[in-house]
Amino acid sequence: MLETVAPWAGLLGLVGMAGLLGIRNPVAKGRDGAAIRLLGLFGIAGLVGIWIPGAGAVGAAGALSLWNHQTPRLAFLGKLGWLSLIGIPFLYMWGLA
Repeated sequence: MLETVAPWAGLLGLVGMAGLLGIRNPVAKGRDGAAIRLLGLFGIAGLVGIWIPGAGAVGAAGALSLWNHQTPRLAFLGKLGWLSLIGIPFLYMWGLA
């Protein structure tokens, strides 16, 4: 079952590219959620999708750097970063093999 959805799950990692928007429009320093925005660093873990099919979804965590952004559109992209949890079962199955 996981083998059939792995290519599509890996594509979810592209959501993490939205985190790069925070370079040009950073989140205001006074906004809450700095700890969650630090989880955006886990977006780098999406590179593991090169070797583990489906685990690229973990890269969606890069969008978490936009969580609680002052611009509603960017904040929505930041909330999509939680899609990175979809990549965890693929990492788990790889670890069992």
